Amino acid sequence: MRMVIPTDPMLWHKVAAVSGVAALGLGTYGAHMFRPQNPRYKEIWQTASLYHLVHTAALVGAPITKRPNIFGGLLTTGIVLFSGTCYTVAYLEDRKFSSPAPIGGFAFIAAWASLLF
Repeated sequence: MRMVIPTDPMLWHKVAAVSGVAALGLGTYGAHMFRPQNPRYKEIWQTASLYHLVHTAALVGAPITKRPNIFGGLLTTGIVLFSGTCYTVAYLEDRKFSSPAPIGGFAFIAAWASLLF
């Protein structure tokens, strides 16, 4: 089976649009409706929301990078694995689901580092 890599760099604007809608919706939920029993989980939700929104904004610039699919793919991976994991941990108030978060963090680092090459 052959992996198909999208050739249209403007695809990343669509990914950013979907991610932006999700980031704003989840951020709004976290700010106005999320009431965990342990307030520490509210902080985790806020961290997830911040990283989600910042890296979504960076996705808008993916088409102008030298390797848009690498940059965009790594940012998207980071959003899903880091922010998604943090949202899950906070919502369920259970840290046992936290293991993918560091992989997402490394994906963010790799995305930014990819701009060097």
